[in-house]
Amino acid sequence: MNKVNLAEKFSLVKDYWSPAIAGELNGQQVKLVKFKGPFTWHHHENEDELFYVVKGSFIMEFRERNVQVNEGEFIIVPHGVEHRPNAPEEVWVMLFEPASTLNTGNQQNEFTKKELDII
Repeated sequence: MNKVNLAEKFSLVKDYWSPAIAGELNGQQVKLVKFKGPFTWHHHENEDELFYVVKGSFIMEFRERNVQVNEGEFIIVPHGVEHRPNAPEEVWVMLFEPASTLNTGNQQNEFTKKELDII
């Protein structure tokens, strides 16, 4: 039962779009990730995702609209909904999602991270 300092943990995240596990609870993982630029369009068949912005802001793109998510805000993307995070500038994001969630969902490409670091 240790507390987590987010600034300290984010300092360990070196690469964009490479989530790292900062904690686990009830089959869920708390992942920290830095975004910059556009990700890949994808969806998750069975998992919902929560994106909480710790620092900066990003745009969650959906096929029918875009949503700006600012520091201190979060967005939940329901399973099955195609989306693409896009960050013009570096943003720090905390993800809450089932441990089974693959970062690129139904896509396999250069962004796919099958094994995540634990920080």
